[in-house]
Amino acid sequence: MAIVRVGFIELWVQDLERSLEFYEGLLGFRLEHREGKSAYLRGYEELEWSLKLTQAERPAVRSLGFKVDGNGMEQAQAWALQEGLPHRLEADWGRPRVLRVQDPFGYPLAFYHEAEKLPRILQEYHLYRGPGVLRIDHLNLFCPEVAEATRYYQEHLGFRLTEYTEDEGGRLWASWLHRKGNVHDVAFTNGEGPRLHHFAYWLPEPMAILKAADILAGARRTDQIERGPGRHGISNAMFLYLKDPDGHRIELYTSDYLTVDPDLSPVRWSLNDPRRQTLWGHRTPKSWFLEGSALLDLEDQPEPTRPSPLSGIPEHVT
Repeated sequence: MAIVRVGFIELWVQDLERSLEFYEGLLGFRLEHREGKSAYLRGYEELEWSLKLTQAERPAVRSLGFKVDGNGMEQAQAWALQEGLPHRLEADWGRPRVLRVQDPFGYPLAFYHEAEKLPRILQEYHLYRGPGVLRIDHLNLFCPEVAEATRYYQEHLGFRLTEYTEDEGGRLWASWLHRKGNVHDVAFTNGEGPRLHHFAYWLPEPMAILKAADILAGARRTDQIERGPGRHGISNAMFLYLKDPDGHRIELYTSDYLTVDPDLSPVRWSLNDPRRQTLWGHRTPKSWFLEGSALLDLEDQPEPTRPSPLSGIPEHVT
């Protein structure tokens, strides 16, 4: 299937105004459209919206979106039919055809090709707010069957493996897979699932990560900083993890590396290597391994979760 890249995420939030104060007011996302109980936002590099917030009774994740090439919609529909997966076509603001598919592991995927283009504002630096969020970069998913999901996404959806974590017994605990040519568009993390672990947006430079932390500190909102700033061992990227008002985890992310070479060898990490999580050796909060966002099925009902047979968490935690 000709997936180009991660495209968007659709979140349910309990108080839309409160969520907009966080995403637009503090982080500087561009609010492009409001319709009913929904708001559509983007980063400064993006020509399409990438974050949809909808007010609802409970926090949840409705769609995990991927952009496909000109043949991708037909390919995605053929795949859904062949695999017997629940699916249906929808329309959304600026996107006349969105194919929603519940994959075999319970993740609510959404594929699209056509999208209304928004004005280019990359070089309108006088309009920038917050740390300068540029574009959506990846999704990370809690998964109780990391090995099976990793293999399936490689074989059926064309993702390529860049890095992975194994224990001493050779069991796969986490994987990072890409389509667009950096470390990942999607990652699988061992744990109760299916759930969303986090979604990530790309910032222009490491100093922007520090600026984001300063903005949260200046607003007296440090309770929403869960982890960082720091540098990952996996991906080599600079990061800051935040919790939004509904507990959805967003990562601000920058400076990983190019992965377009077809003969690129995946990087293996040991589960309890302290440099894996944070290259500088800082311990990771336990919440980062346990807390995630609920997913919805195609009927907008909560997707049941399953425990993982791989119990426990890495040793280097607080």
